[in-house]
Amino acid sequence: MRREELKKKSSVSNAKYCNKVANWLDILYCIAVFLLVLHLFILQIFDPKNYRERGRMQRASNDFAVRGDIYDRHGIKLATDRIYYNIYARPVDYSKKETPRKIAKLFAPILKIPEATLYQKLSNTKIPVIAIKKDVDRDTAKAIMKVINQNGFRSISLDKKNTREYPQGVFASHVLGFYNFDAGVSNGVELTAKDKLEHAVKATYEKTRDGKIIYKIPTDPVGPTQNPKGQDITLTIDAAIQHVCEKELHKMIQEKEALRGAVIVMNPRNGEILGYAVYPTYDPNKFNKASNTQIKNWTLTDVYPPGSTFKTVTVTSAMELGKINEKSIIEDSGRLKFGGYTIENYDYREKGAPGKIDLVYLFEHSSNIGSVNVGYLMTHKEFYDMLKRFGFGEKSGIDLPGESSGLLSHPKYWDKGLHMTMSYGYGTSVSIMQMVSAVSALANDGVRVTPHVIKYSPEEEAEKVKRIETISPETAKTITKLLVKSVNNGKSVIKMDKYNIAAKTGTSRKPLENGRGYSGALITSTIGYFPASDPQVLIYVVVDSAKKGPVWGNTVAGPVFKEVAEQCARILDLKPDKVTNNSKNIIKGR
Repeated sequence: MRREELKKKSSVSNAKYCNKVANWLDILYCIAVFLLVLHLFILQIFDPKNYRERGRMQRASNDFAVRGDIYDRHGIKLATDRIYYNIYARPVDYSKKETPRKIAKLFAPILKIPEATLYQKLSNTKIPVIAIKKDVDRDTAKAIMKVINQNGFRSISLDKKNTREYPQGVFASHVLGFYNFDAGVSNGVELTAKDKLEHAVKATYEKTRDGKIIYKIPTDPVGPTQNPKGQDITLTIDAAIQHVCEKELHKMIQEKEALRGAVIVMNPRNGEILGYAVYPTYDPNKFNKASNTQIKNWTLTDVYPPGSTFKTVTVTSAMELGKINEKSIIEDSGRLKFGGYTIENYDYREKGAPGKIDLVYLFEHSSNIGSVNVGYLMTHKEFYDMLKRFGFGEKSGIDLPGESSGLLSHPKYWDKGLHMTMSYGYGTSVSIMQMVSAVSALANDGVRVTPHVIKYSPEEEAEKVKRIETISPETAKTITKLLVKSVNNGKSVIKMDKYNIAAKTGTSRKPLENGRGYSGALITSTIGYFPASDPQVLIYVVVDSAKKGPVWGNTVAGPVFKEVAEQCARILDLKPDKVTNNSKNIIKGR
């Protein structure tokens, strides 16, 4: 009896234990199911690991965006995209119906590759992907796709690519820049207008792994057949004027064995740059073979002492401040000693001291001492403030990358010596574009307009192109009149038969690389605008380190200026403003 009771109690105890374990297992099972459901709910609803996006990306079509084209102001294409294809084979997808022998036989005639050569390449099954042929044109790619579809091949794939081409070669290379699709590296307008050139509508369709389109209700049936393309860009550059600038610059560079040079032609009324030649140059189609010296747009990045062309700024500043007027007489001793330095006019040893001179004589004979004495009429701060108004010491705002602000020290660091050298173009360092911007104020009734190479819509122009009142219209007209007289009175090579030119030549010593002292090389330049009665064209020519013949602004940069001006007048059909009356040239009313 006792034994049976014990058995019964043991049985009941075991049953309770089993029930308890079963209950706990039920609870654990329910918890596991709940956690699994919760996990799936979170994954599908909240998607914390972005599985939805990762899945979509596996199916999504890669947007094949074609960059917009670049044109000159008359519609001549300067930059465009060329589409090409690379053809690959995947040995893992070979089959009895898709053998290297069959593929080689079908594709060899299309790709113009010997069948034996193609078969040998396709038979290399040790590598996962075989590059059959690269840089295949569109027609060849279509023929390959036709064969693939007809035979149901799965091992052959086409990779669509695009490259940037410049149909005109070296033409306007420093304006256009270049674009490297593989590295995403660009320069010039290709960089500054990148957002526009690449602004394309995104594809909304998806593809399977083998490239087939997944059509859904919102899928645009036409979209997959088209390549999205960025916006086209029109430049202010005139191809005819650009050609003249490049040709004449290159000719002078070769003739004088110069190191480098530049020619810029701008409409001072609206800031549009019509021609922009820079030497040394390069072919943007082969930018990877060009040196940094060739690619660099030194007209924006490098600075130099402008020399005598800066005298126009000095005289204008003093006149704007009321220190001088059109009829002012300046003392010119021909030579001036200051500290351990001696400054003299370029013709002092030949002609001595001119004595009292007017402003026309100052410009015509490029008087250093006269310009210094005009500069001394202003205080350090007055002169500095005027230079700032002309835009020196800051960027011009041109729509090209890499522009320097130049070097203009604060007046608290000025002394009499720096003020003196500043007066005739040595105490400061400027970029070529800064000089173009500054002198444009003289040609545009005292208003500087932001120089630019991209043709903007009226809305964009209002935002990007600034008009800055620099001097009064009266001062601008007076300086223009003085410059015209100085050119017409002398024997300058830049003088034209049909047009009054307001211009100034310059020659300056080139600083050493370390910035301490000057080298034996010279920078020659000529800057001016015409027709003086209604300026439509401003031209700046700079030639660096000419070696042959007399090296002066009038003998090196001057002839280039004259030829470019003559051709611009013809291309733009400018109305002559020069009238001969009793052997005197006068300017018509402006």
